[in-house]
Amino acid sequence: MSKILITCAVTGSIHTPSMSPHLPWRPEDIVAQSIGAAEAGAAILHLHARDPEDGRPSADPAHFMGVLPDIAAGTDAVLNLSTGGSAVMGLDQRLAGPMRAEPEMCSLNMGTMNFALYPMAARHADWRFDWEEPFLTGSDDLVFKNTPRDIAHVLTEMGEKRGARFEFECYDSGHLTMLCHFVDRGLVKPPIFIQFVFGVLGGMAPLPENLTHMKRLADTYFDEDYLFSVLAAGRAQMPMATMAAGMGGHVRVGLEDNLYIARGELARSNAEQVAHVREIVERLGRTVATPDEAREMLGLKGRDKVAS
Repeated sequence: MSKILITCAVTGSIHTPSMSPHLPWRPEDIVAQSIGAAEAGAAILHLHARDPEDGRPSADPAHFMGVLPDIAAGTDAVLNLSTGGSAVMGLDQRLAGPMRAEPEMCSLNMGTMNFALYPMAARHADWRFDWEEPFLTGSDDLVFKNTPRDIAHVLTEMGEKRGARFEFECYDSGHLTMLCHFVDRGLVKPPIFIQFVFGVLGGMAPLPENLTHMKRLADTYFDEDYLFSVLAAGRAQMPMATMAAGMGGHVRVGLEDNLYIARGELARSNAEQVAHVREIVERLGRTVATPDEAREMLGLKGRDKVAS
């Protein structure tokens, strides 16, 4: 099996500061945990921005550029910026930071969906900031909009104009169909890097049969022109990562997806999760890819071609 890519999703836009004291949302913590995750073995860092005043999800270019130069100075890991931002943001808002940064790589959500976080609110009683609880509870009426027009816009602005390659986030089988559509249109070219996403309420459940089904479909649609990675939210994170590694795929961990390292035990850092999954995949006989090997595998433009 080929070398394995470990992605670390450092902070995200789902978990809020009250959920864990270890969730990085201050700029200095995002920087430190990103570098720590890379040192532990993550070749790719999937990054969102946060408002440094209260940890609110942000795509403000100033908030992105408040962390990206320092991360790049501390590690040669591939910086993969979210174009999803937060489901409550409009597309122009979500793209503002990535368009300013012109990264090597971006994520791209491949379909409109429900993105329900509200059950998480019931697990907490004390909130540090007044935005947190309404942000979660309001998601019972939230549609995460990613239409074909939106997807084409991101592919054009970030891909054709700025040279980024994509992590295509697929939360359901129809998202693979949409990705195939854009391959047919000539807007997506191999190597195609697909992230199968499990465990978000509105997408696929983290079940082994769902992963094998998605793999079969991707084989049919893309033959040998793609690589796949797996992320699973919450307690399914490590079991699904283990299955993906055993199937020849790649893995994603990080505090964006799961705040815990074991049942009832909060992860103290992103690096702790990366080190744990690295041990798992190496015991399966996989060799962890370096950042430069990741660049070669994914056909990236190189860190010298990003905006400063």
